[in-house]
Amino acid sequence: MHTDLAGRLFDDATMRRLTALAELDPDLVVDDFAAPAAEEALRDTEVIVSCWGCPPLTQDVLDRAPRLRAVLHAAGSVKHHITDACWRRGLEVTSAAWANALPVAEYTVAFVFLAGKDVLRIRDDYRARRAPHDWQSAYAGAGNHRRTVGIVGASRIGRRVLELLRPHDLELLLHDPYLRPGEAERLGATPVGLDELCSRSDVVSVHAPELPATRHLLSRERLALMRTGATLINTSRGSLVDQQALTEELVSGRLDAVLDVTVPEVLPPDSPLYDLPNVLLTPHIAGSLGNELHRMAAAAADELERYVTGRPFAHPVSAEEWERSA
Repeated sequence: MHTDLAGRLFDDATMRRLTALAELDPDLVVDDFAAPAAEEALRDTEVIVSCWGCPPLTQDVLDRAPRLRAVLHAAGSVKHHITDACWRRGLEVTSAAWANALPVAEYTVAFVFLAGKDVLRIRDDYRARRAPHDWQSAYAGAGNHRRTVGIVGASRIGRRVLELLRPHDLELLLHDPYLRPGEAERLGATPVGLDELCSRSDVVSVHAPELPATRHLLSRERLALMRTGATLINTSRGSLVDQQALTEELVSGRLDAVLDVTVPEVLPPDSPLYDLPNVLLTPHIAGSLGNELHRMAAAAADELERYVTGRPFAHPVSAEEWERSA
């Protein structure tokens, strides 16, 4: 990872804890395993603490790290740096994905309720009027009483979103092809097909992984099934939604959207999504931001403590989970 990210991720207390648990050089932060400092360190490294930007642990890298036994990822997905060679080597892998899921779920739930209140339109309407108005009459259809919210994907984040929404007076729908019988009900939701979820929901929130099978999961046809005035929330990956079709729906004003991810990751300056009044666009910040990074660093320290004391990881990543992850 880059040095500036490491400085933001590991606060002083967590860094002291890490250095107390293991022989760790807090000044050694690498983003290229071919760099001379990395080459030298790899010879004796038993544990790698990784984060966003970690280069892939290829067979060549592993050959230069004969003592490597574990990778502790102080972030979410390990898909970008854990390789088949790691599983062949029998490395233990753990991730702070559970910690990164918490702010994503909080972001999602906040916008579920703001969408129900029609906040974007009311904000603009109030700004334009700057005067008293009969808001009850003007927005008689707004509100969160008995709204229907559809969750696409029973991932860590999807499950946390359901947990946070469950106490409220909402109808919760869930689509996930890997659900076991009765599992949706235990999560407080009704299992439905994706087409039914799109057609019935006031808010559709996407929490499925980015896989070849999930590309354009929210296709043009499924977006067309969504109710006029419904809101799409995407905090997963931009590729899960047919963005051209979504853009057309948003430009027409038929749908609303809260988009933390897009394709490309940073939209071109002339994209209409920046300025549409029915779109809230954020730059992939639903996950850990600012002081939320410290939660992930603390999670990595917890796992290091378990490792050095001979206990199994609390949040291991298996090869099977890796295959299905984003």
